[in-house]
Amino acid sequence: MLGFRARLAYAVRLHRSYSHGGTESLKKTALYEFHQSEGGRMVEFAGWSMPVQYKDSHISSHLHTRQHCSLFDVSHMLQSKVTGKDRVKFMESLIVGDVAELKDNQGTLSLFTNDKGGIMDDLIVTQTSAGYLYIVSNAGCADKDSAHMKEQLAKFKAAGNDADLEFLEAGLMALQGPSATRVLQEGVSDDLHKLPFMWSAVMTVFGIQGCRVTRCGYTGEDGFEISVPIQHTVELAEALLKNSEVKLAGLGSRDSLRLEAGLCLYGNDIDETTTPVEASLLWTIGKRRRAAADFPGAAIVLRQIKEKTKRKRVGLMSSGPPVRQHTPILNLDGKVIGEVTSGCPSPCLKENIAMGYVDTEYGKLGTPIKVEVRKKIVDAVVAKMPFVPTKYYTVK
Repeated sequence: MLGFRARLAYAVRLHRSYSHGGTESLKKTALYEFHQSEGGRMVEFAGWSMPVQYKDSHISSHLHTRQHCSLFDVSHMLQSKVTGKDRVKFMESLIVGDVAELKDNQGTLSLFTNDKGGIMDDLIVTQTSAGYLYIVSNAGCADKDSAHMKEQLAKFKAAGNDADLEFLEAGLMALQGPSATRVLQEGVSDDLHKLPFMWSAVMTVFGIQGCRVTRCGYTGEDGFEISVPIQHTVELAEALLKNSEVKLAGLGSRDSLRLEAGLCLYGNDIDETTTPVEASLLWTIGKRRRAAADFPGAAIVLRQIKEKTKRKRVGLMSSGPPVRQHTPILNLDGKVIGEVTSGCPSPCLKENIAMGYVDTEYGKLGTPIKVEVRKKIVDAVVAKMPFVPTKYYTVK
C-alpha cells in the first residue's frame, strides 16, 4: 500500500479539490438521499452535491474497481438527444468527430471546439437506431454546452435545416470493473458479449424498461454506463448492489482511476486554451473532417498538425511527494518548461503519476525532467500513458 505520508498528502489534495460549503443551493441527483443513507460523504462538484467517497477508504474503493467492480452515480452529466433529418450535419458543425461514419448504436468520443480550435468540452456522441443522436457531456460544462447548442441550433434552423434538441431528465450510472459484465448480465436478456466498447443498446435491466446501456466508462476498465428512467434510478442501484461484487464509489476514486487510465478531466487537462493537437487528442478528429476542414477552428488545428505545437500533453512519473495541479515542470537546468494539470499517487503502481503540458522538445518518452513540489525540486520522467493498461472490451 501507499505510505502514510503519500496517502495523507493525497487526502489533503482531494479535500481541497471539492467545496464543503452548504448544500442547500446545490443540485441533487435522484440518488442523493440514497448516497446519504449509504454513508456517502457529500461535497460540491460542478454545482451538484455528489459523494466523494463512502465508508471504504479512497484507496480501497479504487482497488475494488480494478479487481471487482464499482457503481458510480454520474447522473450529474448532461444527457441530450438531437433529432431531425439534418441531425448529423448539425452535430458535425459543432464537433471534430465523424458522426456520419458511425453505425447504428455506435458511439465516439469527440470534442466541441471554438473558432480558435480550443476545446469547449469533451463528449460522447452515439448514432442510435431510433433516429436520433444520444449525447453525454460534462456536468461542469452543462450550462455552457446547452447554451452553445441552443444558440447554434437556432442559426442552423434559420438557414432551413431540420434538427431539434432535447435535454433528458434521466439517471445515469457507471458500472466499472472486470466483473461488471457478469454482474449486469444477470439482469438483462441481451448477450452483453455482443456489445463492444463504445456501442450501446436499449434494453430492460433488472426489470426496468427503456434503459440505454453503453459499453464505456471513465476508469480504463471494462464497464457500462446505464441511462435509466429517473424514477427508477434508486431501484436500479439497489438491484446492482445486491451482488457482493459491487460497491459504491465516489468522485475520489473516479479521479485517480481516470488518471491511471490517462484520461483527461475537463477544466484540468483540457479547456478552451488547449487544442486537440496540444492535448494529444488528434485521434478524435475524423479523417474526412480533416480533409473537409469544416469543424470549428479547423484552420488553426490543421496548421498545428503540419507545423507542430509549442507544447504538448504528456504523462509524468515522479519520486518524492505527490505532485498536483499547477506544479511547475522544469528541465534539468531548472528552467520552467510546463505545468502539471492533474496528479496523484497511483494506488495500483504505488508511484506518483501526473499529466501536464511541456514544451514540445521535452515531450519524448523517457525524457528526464524535474518537478517543483512545495519548493523542493524532485526527479521525474516523461512516461507513457495510460499508466495502467486499459481493458476495454472489443469483440474478437
